[in-house]
Amino acid sequence: MHRFADLPCDFLWGVATSAYQIEGAVREDGRGASIWDTFAAAPGRIAHGDTGRTACDFYHRHGEDIALLSALGVDTFRFSIAWPRIVPAGRGPVNAAGLDFYDRLVDELLAAGIQPFVTLFHWDLPQALEDAGGWPERATAEAFAAYAEVVARRLGDRVRLWTTHNEPYCSSWLGYVTGEFAPGRTDLAAGAAAAHHVLLSHGLAVAAIRREAPSAQVGIVLDSWPQHAATADERDVTAARAADGVRNRLFFDPVLLGRYPDDVLAALGAAVPPVRDGDLATIAAPLDFLGINNYSHNVVRAGPDGRPVAVPPRGPTTDMGWEIRPTGLYEVLLRLQRDYGSPPLIVTESGAAFEGIDDRDRIAYLDAYLDAMLRAIADGVDVRGHFVWSLLDNFEWTEGYAKRFGLVHVDYATLARTPKASFYWYRDTIARSRAERAAPAA
Repeated sequence: MHRFADLPCDFLWGVATSAYQIEGAVREDGRGASIWDTFAAAPGRIAHGDTGRTACDFYHRHGEDIALLSALGVDTFRFSIAWPRIVPAGRGPVNAAGLDFYDRLVDELLAAGIQPFVTLFHWDLPQALEDAGGWPERATAEAFAAYAEVVARRLGDRVRLWTTHNEPYCSSWLGYVTGEFAPGRTDLAAGAAAAHHVLLSHGLAVAAIRREAPSAQVGIVLDSWPQHAATADERDVTAARAADGVRNRLFFDPVLLGRYPDDVLAALGAAVPPVRDGDLATIAAPLDFLGINNYSHNVVRAGPDGRPVAVPPRGPTTDMGWEIRPTGLYEVLLRLQRDYGSPPLIVTESGAAFEGIDDRDRIAYLDAYLDAMLRAIADGVDVRGHFVWSLLDNFEWTEGYAKRFGLVHVDYATLARTPKASFYWYRDTIARSRAERAAPAA
């Protein structure tokens, strides 16, 4: 049985989504093309040839989904703004219809008693900016800051909670080094430059948001998959350290410490990012909170050349093939406070892909990860919120519609929504936490 009485009085319970995964309407009301529109249209990139053209049709059905949020009883709803819906070419003219959509969404959430929690970038870079070089170009960071200013000016009088980026590792490394994600490039130097410019754009956007919305609470969402050595052999330990450098410290260190890890820079060699004077101070702008996403961990061994090689999962997995390891969440929360002196933490994503509406596996997963978070809090970590990924089954990037993370089932043929067993479990968990926190005061 969970014990919630020690949660802070302003602890936030929520669910998370992203624009490209749920909105659809990619060619409506002046929205420009994004790199995910282009990537999804390329043969063989996405399972079953799926695209985000319709997704969950949140753009037209968000009223129905706000009613689901109300029934769930969440404090807040984390959603992302689609940059190409606001500035179709990435820089230049602003699309009034795009701003109007999010303006209405914010008002409707507030009218329902739900606090909007805005993420400015969840991977959907305007294609026009990619055509001009994308995140490897410093100009993209400057364009992002201008976009952030436009959105904060319009919504900042009502939106208190802001994050700049979601998982910069994915938008930089997976997009420009491994080619797994849009735009599908495979260039180490481009990826390192992309990582730096994504982080630089974060710092620039923090300043822009605070200028336009002085009362805003601002953070960034980093994902962390702990990297564990397969054995105690020194070669495996060294490989795990190298994997951790790229997967975690390349992003943790500049944001929280104002520097890049020396061992990562050494490993990059001639591909080191193009850091200018003042960049690291901009990236390390003080934050009001840090969002953390955690889904699993990686076990690695040293390959013949000493480089990290992933070891297949040793325990039960989700439908994504990710090992179920709640201690990974505990580990990263503790690490951030102990090693980095982080600002208050929010678990901005915790969730799992499983089939079925009577989704007991998802309930067990969420319950175990919630236990891990509560254990971290009991051990002194300052955690201020918990968000389940996701409200709805949605477009799961390269997996298309084949993997389901939602608390609500979406029939993609009809777009009908059906709450799953996990929806009611989370509703009851939130209600119980409020009752337990109210009991001592009573």
